[in-house]
Amino acid sequence: MSLLVVGLSHRSAPVSVLERASLAADTQAKLLQDTLAAEPATEAAVLATCNRIELYADVDKFHAGVAELSTLLAQHSGVGLDELTPYLYVHYEDRAVHHLFSVACGLDSMVVGEGQILGQIKDALARGQELHTAGRLLNDLFQQALRVGKRAHSETGIDRAGQSLVSFGLQQLAAGADPGLWAQGKRALVIGAGSMSSLAAATLARTGVAEIIVANRTRSRAERLVEILQQGDDTTVRAHAVEMSAVGDELTRADVVVSCTGATGLVLTADALADALGVTLDAPAEAPAVTVVPAPADVDQHAAWVENGSAASAPEAPRRVTLPAQSTGPVKLALLDLAMPRDIDGAAHRIDGVRLVDIESLADASADAPMAADVDQVRTIVADEVAAFGAAQRAAHVAPTVVALRTMAADVVAGEIARLDGRLPDLDEKQRAEITQTVRRVVDKLLHAPTVRVKQLASEPGGAGYADALRELFDLDPQTVAAVSRADLNDPNRGRS
Repeated sequence: MSLLVVGLSHRSAPVSVLERASLAADTQAKLLQDTLAAEPATEAAVLATCNRIELYADVDKFHAGVAELSTLLAQHSGVGLDELTPYLYVHYEDRAVHHLFSVACGLDSMVVGEGQILGQIKDALARGQELHTAGRLLNDLFQQALRVGKRAHSETGIDRAGQSLVSFGLQQLAAGADPGLWAQGKRALVIGAGSMSSLAAATLARTGVAEIIVANRTRSRAERLVEILQQGDDTTVRAHAVEMSAVGDELTRADVVVSCTGATGLVLTADALADALGVTLDAPAEAPAVTVVPAPADVDQHAAWVENGSAASAPEAPRRVTLPAQSTGPVKLALLDLAMPRDIDGAAHRIDGVRLVDIESLADASADAPMAADVDQVRTIVADEVAAFGAAQRAAHVAPTVVALRTMAADVVAGEIARLDGRLPDLDEKQRAEITQTVRRVVDKLLHAPTVRVKQLASEPGGAGYADALRELFDLDPQTVAAVSRADLNDPNRGRS
């Protein structure tokens, strides 16, 4: 079996496509179940964030796996396969491992070095474990990705290369001013109470806003977030929860709004925002709408790039993006939309006195962000960890065969001792124990060197065939080897950190 990832992200697709392809939690669960039902896959995990959707699977056929995973992504996202394909990327085996480890370290994030992706990877693993779609390979892979990400943040200054998406968004709202000074005395409305909204509320509190109002469809979750904010030792922010029905009234008193919900439609329309500010929605600006020129590629081409070892150099879809101009008057209401699909109507750009920062504008703002020197150090860590992970997986592949060989040898010893008992029934227990121990030592010494050496050889690139050779040389029953593998996989202590 082999690791395959098919996905799209802010690096390969415009935000408009990512927005349409976003997957709700129940859709992700259905995608995982359908992936396992598909013939090429035996394990599956989904990593879905505001700027990436990736399907990981352990497959036995590369081309069939690419086609099946691409089709499943299209079916569950609701974006047609022909439209989705130009924006998909494919990574296979070590390249897939390298990709996830890079993602975990924040190297592939919209804001380089942000640490929130670690929580999202942890959630993806937990979902796969809960639904029993993540087996040995994906458990090992995602657990190791979390360790690599933590190592990168603890051993390097990658945190200095970027900030969290929330902090970066607030920085953009401040438009060059110091975010702390900009936030002083402001009243913030946070819509949503999930992980991103909680991070936004905590960041706003640390930044120095005077008051935070949390609105959520489930009032109890909003109240819980308020409790957490008020228990913080590093802030004295005032905070309280409101019903979603009160959002319209709160808009009239808010200076800053941060929205990140799981809604499939708009939470704040341009008309509602204009009404809250008591202004008239301006006519559309003359600037051209967002235009995208897709790359002329299809699934087969993606597969060919990967198979030829050139996936990293496969052309991405070129994009030409022109955003509507922001209003030029004084800012009365600052909006930060971190949802995917978007919560806030993009037409809010045209409202006098409104400044809107969303995923699309964040992508543009971060495209030319300077890279810290620590990024190179993180890349070295990733490369080393990929090599170590590959060696460990190859060694693990031969381990069940070694166990089966030693089990067969132990059975042979037991059988011979039983026959000896029949031929020499007068042996006392001490004599019998000494003979048994001697035979076992002989067998262990004969097997020690070849089994140690085969593990070493199997851990090297191209070493997958040594397990097959061992099974053939010793005529091991494949079902016995498979039974050892299943026992290892079903170990309740496996895959837990």
